[in-house]
Amino acid sequence: MPQPVSDMAAGFLTVVNDGGQADRLTSVTSDISDDVTIHETKDQKMREVASFDIPADGSLDLERGGNHIMFMSLKQRPREGDKVSLELHFEKSDPITVDVPVKETTYNPQH
Repeated sequence: MPQPVSDMAAGFLTVVNDGGQADRLTSVTSDISDDVTIHETKDQKMREVASFDIPADGSLDLERGGNHIMFMSLKQRPREGDKVSLELHFEKSDPITVDVPVKETTYNPQH
């Protein structure tokens, strides 16, 4: 996660599905915002979506300029070096919690 410069932030990560069954990421929750959404970017336009497919034995990349997580109306602004806890919710699998490191504002993860 790049360090936010306003009351919004974006999150990037890769979800790996080691199972033999496809699943869907349906939502993300975090204690830094009550309004966390998942967005896709198509034709350089961002829009909220209800879910993302994660293929069996595949992965879902959430990255700058593509599909990503948006945190609106931040309760606090995390700083570089902090970790932000996220809970990922799926259609079939149990939720998982991940700690995302906060990087410099210009951070652009490379997969």
